[in-house]
This record gives sequence, structure tokens and C-alpha cells, in this order.
Amino acid sequence: MIWESFGAAVLGLALSWAALRSLADRLPSGRAVYLTGALGALFGAYLTHAALGPGHVLATLIGAVSVGAVTLSLLIRPRGRRLARSAAAQ
Repeated sequence: MIWESFGAAVLGLALSWAALRSLADRLPSGRAVYLTGALGALFGAYLTHAALGPGHVLATLIGAVSVGAVTLSLLIRPRGRRLARSAAAQ
């Protein structure tokens, strides 16, 4: 489990780095992105390990990357500078 956790954290950081390289203008600060990617991957590894049990290292790492990518996708801002206001907000 220690190596799975370490591998998940490394994969989460690598995923965060790739997201910052390609979407730097649409993401918040790098510290928030790295923290979110690593913690999301660790949570994904924990969740997958709890569901499958020990002995499924590759599946655990795939689950870690999947949950890490989902949590990073929640940080992406829209392209436009201003959001359209709804009629109820005006």
C-alpha cells in the first residue's frame, strides 16, 4: 500500500504538471493545482484499493489517475472573461 500511495502521488503531480503546461491560463495558482492533483490521486488510490482489495496495483493506479483528472477538471475556468448573467440575477 505504501508503494501504491507513493505511485499515486507521483502520478497526480505528473498529471498536475501536464495540466499546467497545457492550460496555464485557465487554471488557478500552481500550488493549488499541484495540491489538488496529488490529493485527488491519493483519494482515487484509496477508493480503488478499498473497492478491489490488495493485489490490484495497476487498477489502483488507473483509479488514482482517473480521480485525479476529475478533480483537476473541476479547477478549469471558462475561456471567456465574463460570464453571462441570468435573468434572475439582474
